[in-house]
Amino acid sequence: MTHVPPPLKRVIDVLSELPSIGPRQATRLAFYLVNQGKNTIDALASGIGALANIKTCSECFFIHQTPNPICGICSDPARNHAIIAIIEKETDLLSLEHTKKFNGRYCIIGEIPKNGVLEDAQKLRVEHLKSHIGKMHNGKAEELIFALNPTATGNFHASLLMREFAPFANRLSRLGRGLPTGGEIEFADDETLGSSLERRT
Repeated sequence: MTHVPPPLKRVIDVLSELPSIGPRQATRLAFYLVNQGKNTIDALASGIGALANIKTCSECFFIHQTPNPICGICSDPARNHAIIAIIEKETDLLSLEHTKKFNGRYCIIGEIPKNGVLEDAQKLRVEHLKSHIGKMHNGKAEELIFALNPTATGNFHASLLMREFAPFANRLSRLGRGLPTGGEIEFADDETLGSSLERRT
């Protein structure tokens, strides 16, 4: 990329690796930041630098910044730890929390790849959840909610995981109707998602 200073080129290269951002959009963003001036660039650099202090919860795999190995949700005694929602992404957790209609805990297994094959890290998270449930009373969860996106891939893996976890819970459920087929949990409005939680089957 001729005539582009090396620092700007490095930023463009990094931005172009982000989800849904290609080289052209990355170039626009990089020039936008330059034109915003030093204060904006310094604030962004400081914010990004602080991300290095964020940890992943050893139980649900959500991010947090507490001195403990587990996040505020997993350490909250007011929550029902025997009801667990299995979700794909951190943004799904935020969406479900925003409804204020779920008082259990979570397990983030990671976004399911388009080829439908769980990656090794995802399989390890599934095994970790089984181990965690095994330490509960009678070795079973009260309920496991398979809150995967209602896509063909999500539905397929939900059915596989429900069979795999059948011995580990008294009840297995999925989010109820209301979420559009092929849609994503993170983009559902609070009312629709809350209704899907309440009508889970």
